[in-house]
Amino acid sequence: MEKKSKPAQRTRSPDGSARDRVDSVDPYGFQRSKDFDYESYEEFMSEYLVVLTRRTIKWSKLLKGKRRVQKNVKLKRYVRKGIPNEHRALIWMAASGGQDQLEKNPGYYQSLLGAQHDPKLVETICTDLNRTFPDNVAFRKTASPCMQKALYNVLLAYGNHNPDVGYCQGMNFVAGYLLIITKDEEKSFWLMDALLGRILPDYYSPAMMGLKTDQEVLGELVKVKIPGVWQTMMDHNVMWSLVVSRWFICLYIDVLPVETVLRIWDCLFYEGSKILFRVALTLIQHQQALLQQAQSLPDVCQNFKQITQGPFVEECHTFMQKIFTEPGSLSIATLSKLRATCRSRISAEEH
Repeated sequence: MEKKSKPAQRTRSPDGSARDRVDSVDPYGFQRSKDFDYESYEEFMSEYLVVLTRRTIKWSKLLKGKRRVQKNVKLKRYVRKGIPNEHRALIWMAASGGQDQLEKNPGYYQSLLGAQHDPKLVETICTDLNRTFPDNVAFRKTASPCMQKALYNVLLAYGNHNPDVGYCQGMNFVAGYLLIITKDEEKSFWLMDALLGRILPDYYSPAMMGLKTDQEVLGELVKVKIPGVWQTMMDHNVMWSLVVSRWFICLYIDVLPVETVLRIWDCLFYEGSKILFRVALTLIQHQQALLQQAQSLPDVCQNFKQITQGPFVEECHTFMQKIFTEPGSLSIATLSKLRATCRSRISAEEH
């Protein structure tokens, strides 16, 4: 308890409130909400900054200024404990295979921007530009430079690169986060390619088969691991897509706090899509009592919103430790088997 009480005393010190000391815009350019809890944040950061400093020193020793890294057990352990922001672009690119693709295809990104553009694709992307992170100062028209132009380029290039997918809602948020972290269009493009082509197959294709499948897979996992919640969903006839589709399609953007999302993405690029299930299961498991209190379908939806807020998800370091312990074992083999079963069930229902 001693550790918690010290920062709390500081927030009551005579030099103003936490609101005066904590910037109203976060380190990634997002305007903090009106009901943002500055006191709790300051208390959390006073401890998390110590962790970040320690991790940064370890990462600097590990990288020693290198521009290339090899995947190994030590690196995986480091990634799970969080990548310092200044190294994220490097590690994400290396772990996802994006760096290899970039080097194998010099000039490819520019050639996509110079290609003939489908007017329908351009129109669809443009419609969503203003809706992308209106609460982020870098995406406002008044910003200099304005990230909207870079976002447009990345989405257009990706649409030309993968015409089967083109553009679909949700991709704007993913590309936006990639730009915030890498501050580089070409790297963001190759990370999009890694995510949509290899890490999350079929999430954004017109039929969204991968997305539909993974929502059902989560249902099957909950049925085994947290049967009380699964029963509540059955009792009120709630489809999983109703409560978790945003978790998957936005990769927890605008669902969980920014710092927590980035810590999840560190592991997503390194370990693949099973991380998305670990996060979902941890959220559901931790708040299963609340979820089981639901008396109706609207209750279920409201409770699912509620479980993505509060100290449990804000304290990203502890939360990330929990995702690797609370859900228990979750092998690629189990996921592959469940995906095959759910995919064939959905296909049978749709035809």
